[in-house]
Amino acid sequence: MSESSLPLPSSTIDFYQPLPVPVVHPPRPRYWLHALLLLMTCFTTLVVGIRMQYNFNQDHPALWLDDNSPSLFPVDWIVKHPRRLLGGLPFAGTLMLILLAHEMGHYLYCRYYGVWATLPYFIPGPPLFGTFGAFIRIRSPIRSRTALFDIGIAGPIAGFAVACAVLPVSLWLSKPMPAAFLKWDAAAGGPSYLDLGFPLIFQIAHRLFAMTSAGHAAAVLPLTHMILHPMAIAAWIGMFATSLNLLPGGQLDGGHIVFSIAPQAHRFVSRLTIMVLLTMGYFLWTGWFVWALLLQLSSLRHPQVAELPRVSGGRMWLALFALLMLILTLAPAPILHASLPEVIRQFRQR
Repeated sequence: MSESSLPLPSSTIDFYQPLPVPVVHPPRPRYWLHALLLLMTCFTTLVVGIRMQYNFNQDHPALWLDDNSPSLFPVDWIVKHPRRLLGGLPFAGTLMLILLAHEMGHYLYCRYYGVWATLPYFIPGPPLFGTFGAFIRIRSPIRSRTALFDIGIAGPIAGFAVACAVLPVSLWLSKPMPAAFLKWDAAAGGPSYLDLGFPLIFQIAHRLFAMTSAGHAAAVLPLTHMILHPMAIAAWIGMFATSLNLLPGGQLDGGHIVFSIAPQAHRFVSRLTIMVLLTMGYFLWTGWFVWALLLQLSSLRHPQVAELPRVSGGRMWLALFALLMLILTLAPAPILHASLPEVIRQFRQR
């Protein structure tokens, strides 16, 4: 992921001013810093996972935001009963595995091409999800468009594969939302929890779940009427992160893929993506405004890569697969009821 970012960083690779010659003596790895950030992120995601598991056990949505519910980051629970950390393992373990797979996809291909890169830096984050994601830093030039393509696409494929493996299991562990709870939400004028919008991959997995698990209590319910298991929330975050990184522009993984295939089109595609994000920010989710800004900032530069050899052959099919992953994982409105007009109306009402 990139070094700058939102619930999850803008891109998983950050290229700084490529050097004209390869780095002969790379900096000494700071393993202590990687380990410290990893431990901190494990702790923050575990604490968040405890709250999600508690809500799930109480038949409340994992992102329940009622005034009477526990705090978003219940550290006091850990102080009083350290064993409660185990309750956060389903969410934290799933999310960390997805993020690790993504970053190691980049890292291993850097090693394959002889590009010097750091181990992943994990970023502890705010109470809602417990992390901003992770990123690696590349310290030496990437010598060909083929290498740039392979390094850029390896992360999203690895993270997507793990998230897809987790998704069916997590849906099976989910359960129906109590009817009384739905009525209470309606009477309150709206849900008292973060109302997620689901990408196409969730819709497909849910249909397969309904077809293969007809006896399951939640199989016949729409996703919005299910109490998702914390593992499903982690899979949702993983899919969301994949879609963000695959946005075709700037220094994002998708931008690297576009640049490696057609360098001349990179600037145009980046600007087009920014315009689309601004439109989506107004009509669907205001968070897209932030991503449009980040994409604009990251599109001001790009690593210098040799013109030849060009990307061709089977990699063009992989490029189409990257586009398919973007379509499957992108939630146009990841948070419902958060378009700009709705946010302004809610602000005025308050």
